[in-house]
Amino acid sequence: MTRAPTRIDFGGGWTDVPPYSDEMGGFVCNVAITRYATVTVTRGHAGDAHAADISGERAADRSIATAAARRFKIDDVHIRLDSDFPIGAGLGGSSAAGVATVAALACVRGEAMAPENIAELSRSIEIGDLGIPGGRQDHYAAAFGGALGLRFSSGATEVTRIPLGSDFREEIERRCLIIYTGKSRISGETINAVLGAYAARKPRVLRALERMRETAEDMARALGSHDLDAVADLVGEQWRHQRSLHPAIPTPLIDEIIDRATRAGAVGSKALGASGGGCVLVIAANDRADPVRDAISHLGQILPFAIDQHGVQQCR
Repeated sequence: MTRAPTRIDFGGGWTDVPPYSDEMGGFVCNVAITRYATVTVTRGHAGDAHAADISGERAADRSIATAAARRFKIDDVHIRLDSDFPIGAGLGGSSAAGVATVAALACVRGEAMAPENIAELSRSIEIGDLGIPGGRQDHYAAAFGGALGLRFSSGATEVTRIPLGSDFREEIERRCLIIYTGKSRISGETINAVLGAYAARKPRVLRALERMRETAEDMARALGSHDLDAVADLVGEQWRHQRSLHPAIPTPLIDEIIDRATRAGAVGSKALGASGGGCVLVIAANDRADPVRDAISHLGQILPFAIDQHGVQQCR
């Protein structure tokens, strides 16, 4: 059994997506959380000679597992995928499924893979084999775990681990709330629309992406200094730029969650992932986590979490 974590993207999402990341350089600050995609591989499947037997809750994840099995040229296995997070939550779940599947199949073949190689192969399968648009950050969060500063360029992805002491991890887990809106986000369509606006060099989109990259760099420094109030302030700024990228990114429900949370004592909020639905991150003031939770809990499903420090767990 192999599992890989999902993530909270504090900031910089969109700047990890080519061609922007290749031409302008991108930066993402994220942290892995204990909401997992889990893959169990059983040898000896008596299926046909062309495909592994795949089972799981989500058609997209089954497609990723099927494509990964083809890459590894393995067809005598049963692959089961399970997850403990909602569909289309904006938590990088499909990438976590890809990372877990790659790691599991590598174990079947007796191969040890470095986290960066797992992340890149998972992304290559998702983007190249299946044509799913997206960036790199989710695969790296799932592979490495912990808090990361990720710098993207045409030549490489530079990974910087951000150390989090136990007290600061507890503060993040206490003050940060994730609420699922009940509506799947529309990442593929939205990503293509934003990339089209970037290709057309629309000034509004260029300015927003630049500031999103810069605020993500500031977030990484704030996390390293254990200053969650500074992170929260930057998260709020990140959301202002993120929502300006495309009209489909904010929704009335997301706006209501953020408005109610702010009035109850939240100091920074943003939608996670490409948005248009999915989850919202709300960071409460130090003494306001309970009032903020009470103010928004009727608007969606609160997803408890802790910080995952290990990334993908191979060959369990």
